[in-house]
Amino acid sequence: MTDHIDEYTCRRIDLVGRVVEIDAPAFDFDSFATVATPLVTMLGMTVMQQEVNADLHVWLVDFEGCQLLLKGEHYSGQLWLEGLADSEETLAFLASQLAEVMIR
Repeated sequence: MTDHIDEYTCRRIDLVGRVVEIDAPAFDFDSFATVATPLVTMLGMTVMQQEVNADLHVWLVDFEGCQLLLKGEHYSGQLWLEGLADSEETLAFLASQLAEVMIR
């Protein structure tokens, strides 16, 4: 697996909508896991469940007891985290961690 850790950054955060958009290496339908797995590892998240739809990968992940959805849409190349209930503080923290990657 290729290590893309320095290539992940927070593009935008919307705490009201509970979304963190992530700039990441390009991926297609078959290579999503190759791009998503280093991100999950870098942020210290655990994958609890994985689902694949026609054009969307959805992973239920856990970060210190907070469940989030990591989504990747391969046609547009978009990757983002969606928070579930009471996840705003966790999303803000994860976005700050992605910002630190860019600064290193």
